[in-house]
Amino acid sequence: MLLQSFDRAKHVYRNEAFVELVKDAVRFFSGTPVHPLPPPERFFGTGVYALYCMGRTGVYARYGELNRLSYSHPIYVGKAVPKGWRQARTADAQDTQSDELHTRLREHSRSVKAGSGLDLTDFMCRFVIFEEAASDMIGTIEAALIKLHRPLWNTALDGFGNHDPGSGRYNQAKSDWDVVHDGRLWASRCQGIPKDKAVILRNIENHLGSIGVQA
Repeated sequence: MLLQSFDRAKHVYRNEAFVELVKDAVRFFSGTPVHPLPPPERFFGTGVYALYCMGRTGVYARYGELNRLSYSHPIYVGKAVPKGWRQARTADAQDTQSDELHTRLREHSRSVKAGSGLDLTDFMCRFVIFEEAASDMIGTIEAALIKLHRPLWNTALDGFGNHDPGSGRYNQAKSDWDVVHDGRLWASRCQGIPKDKAVILRNIENHLGSIGVQA
């Protein structure tokens, strides 16, 4: 077989239909109903979700101001994928659906409830369920929403979505989120040296000063 000379242009994929599909999914997401965290009823499905902070006081009062009239500035965006998705990218079909999305939101509610300086009643959520072939879009839509909104807990304050690393792995440091919102039992077992809290709080302040500002 004759080898061709390298031409980068022949490796770049472009498709305006795909771009419009992502935009359409983001628009749909933004119009979905908002519920307390966690949602009051268990449901099946996987997909993408966002958390909104509505507190009027404390370190996140800026979010309370921005979300006063509409839920437009999430503090965190995440995803819940079908079981086996990372190994085989299994689609979330009707006959194999799990409650991964609802379970993830419940996990987050426990983290918020445990975290110092946070009140669970200040948090709301919205989500989109992706089924069957559409479940392949979950990671793409999560990334698009993070890029669009730059949620603080995804960008300037890392660690909210972390899980217990398990026995034998507690030599790592607490995440920035756990330094600011101490209270998760498993995080208290981490023995590494965390980042200075004053530095983290300055990062939060800088980020909050940038959201909601027109470019």
